[in-house]
Amino acid sequence: MSGRRARGPLQRVQRRSRELQAQVEALRAESAAPAPGQRRALSQRCMQLKKLVDENTNALHDLKKADEPAPVGNYNQRKEEEEKLLLKLSQQLQKLVLILDQDNVATNYAVVEEHQKGPQTEDENEAEDDSEDEESSEEEDSEEADDDDEDKLLDDPNVKECIAVGNFSAQQEGDLTFAKGEVLLIHDKKADGWWVAENSKGERGLVPRTYLAVHNEDVNSQEESEEHVEVVDETADGTEIQKRTDSHWSAVRRAITENDTVEVLATLGAVPAGFRLSTLFQLLEEGNQFRASYFLQPELTPSQLAFKDLVWNSEKNTIYPRPTRVSLIVTLCSCKMIPLPGVSIEVLSRHVRLCLFDGNRVLSNIHTVRATWQPKNPQTWTFSPRVTGILPSLLDGDCFLRSNSLSSDIGILFELGITYIRNATHERGELSCGWAFLKLFTSNGMPIPSKMYELLLNGGTPYERGVEVDPSISRRGSGVFHQFITLKKQPVLVVKLRSLSVQSKDILNLLPETFIGSMCYIHILIFYRQLLGDALLKDRTSTQSTDLICNPILATFPQLMDQPDLMDALRSAWADRERMLKRSEKRDQEFLKSLFVLVYHDSVFPLLYSTFLPDYKWAEEESEASRWKVIADFLKKSRENDGALQYLLSSENTHKAFDISEVAYDFLGEVRKNNPGV
Repeated sequence: MSGRRARGPLQRVQRRSRELQAQVEALRAESAAPAPGQRRALSQRCMQLKKLVDENTNALHDLKKADEPAPVGNYNQRKEEEEKLLLKLSQQLQKLVLILDQDNVATNYAVVEEHQKGPQTEDENEAEDDSEDEESSEEEDSEEADDDDEDKLLDDPNVKECIAVGNFSAQQEGDLTFAKGEVLLIHDKKADGWWVAENSKGERGLVPRTYLAVHNEDVNSQEESEEHVEVVDETADGTEIQKRTDSHWSAVRRAITENDTVEVLATLGAVPAGFRLSTLFQLLEEGNQFRASYFLQPELTPSQLAFKDLVWNSEKNTIYPRPTRVSLIVTLCSCKMIPLPGVSIEVLSRHVRLCLFDGNRVLSNIHTVRATWQPKNPQTWTFSPRVTGILPSLLDGDCFLRSNSLSSDIGILFELGITYIRNATHERGELSCGWAFLKLFTSNGMPIPSKMYELLLNGGTPYERGVEVDPSISRRGSGVFHQFITLKKQPVLVVKLRSLSVQSKDILNLLPETFIGSMCYIHILIFYRQLLGDALLKDRTSTQSTDLICNPILATFPQLMDQPDLMDALRSAWADRERMLKRSEKRDQEFLKSLFVLVYHDSVFPLLYSTFLPDYKWAEEESEASRWKVIADFLKKSRENDGALQYLLSSENTHKAFDISEVAYDFLGEVRKNNPGV
């Protein structure tokens, strides 16, 4: 009998990964100085090796802890580390194939070009001249322009200068007024037909595409344009302009057109030219339409006579779970090669804002995760750092996403941002350092696989195309080696999509149909949703009753979504109380709900109206520190005194003047109306 222990499935995959890693390193060494004529063979070996790496990755994804013949310590961590290694090998092979193939193309092109440069006879030259004369005569005979070709040329991203074919007066703030014949410089060609343009005075605004034609500087082209103007001008004056499709365009317009601050910073060398005002921050500042506190509320049906995503299950005495088309977990892993701001500005926060997006509209609340970084490696951002105690929800990179949108283009929009202050003027602001979009369904409607994704970041706003984050690191180099180097310098965001277990799906299905949030406070949100179901569906005297409901938790809980430190205080207080529960008590849902109500009243409810707690201010270190000191002191006293009653009755503590909104829940004023676009 052999004393050698059999390898488990994970160990076999790990061993195969080490073999593949050695083969990749050997192949890269050979490709550094390939022998003449060997590039094609190396490229084929590279493709075969990449196929083997992908097969091992698929085998890794299929592994389960239960399949192991013996217990494996840190199983999930080992599996994740193996996945990162295989992803790295796959990317190395992909780049190597690109280099080898481009070298082949460059070599073949040089040979063909040299062959074409052979000596020509005078007869051949004369034949070419005759051919050119015939082509030019055909062009002169064809005076009528092809409308399709004209449209294609106008929509060409390389065509930047256009001439106005009619007079246009601004219809709303942000539009650009112009006169017929005026030359405009186009900065962004949006799909809905409203383009961002600049006139000769440097004024920017939105202009309708139907009023524009391609501008050419030579005289003949100008005459042709004048002839075309007469036709298009009738269309411009007589046709109704297509309405903008963005329901929140005012905020987007500011992010695109109000670029004076960014241009000043870019001119000073403080930020790269691809930085912009943060689009998602602008949307958050517009109001509560894209805040988690808004999406947490129940949504009404189109008739507004019932709740769409809050239905009572009388058999189980709780709310019904609501399965959705999109239900998954995304983990923010890291951001690499993010350009550093200049010394003239101080960065107060590095963060990622994410939401569901269809290329035109934001389809969910906007969720923010703050990044951490090390001074020795400031171009790399990381998430979910190791901390003692409860991880602050603002730093939690594990996010859940839910949506029932039927859009075929739905995906996740990630916007990297910094909150900064200028040292010279003390001006605060928020800039986008790049964005990425991960489409969640393939062209045939299948969900994309759950795995690691390395997303190349784009500059500009999500409504601009072809803008680099830092144009000084151009991808368009003269040589293949230069392209390879610049590719490695491009900023990227690494994320991981995780599929849900049956238990996780059951938990998430109790949340609103459209919502993004942190995994660390799901259990708190579910308590709130269950309390909503009790108040709105089970205990309400009549479904026609619209009276105010006396319930401090329902009235105030949404405020915690906009103050993450208070959410952390509630999580901490609940964790302390939960640790003392018996196993039978943890299985009693009604008991847990009643206990949650007591914990809420003894923790965050008094803090919401305490005069000692400073107002919540984003990315202000001093304010954040002073708030947490007040919160920590209060939680400590609440634990020592077995509740908050002594604190509330003490003459040493003062509170804001009482308002009925602190205890009265007006669900008609809080619920969301049905929005077909979301």
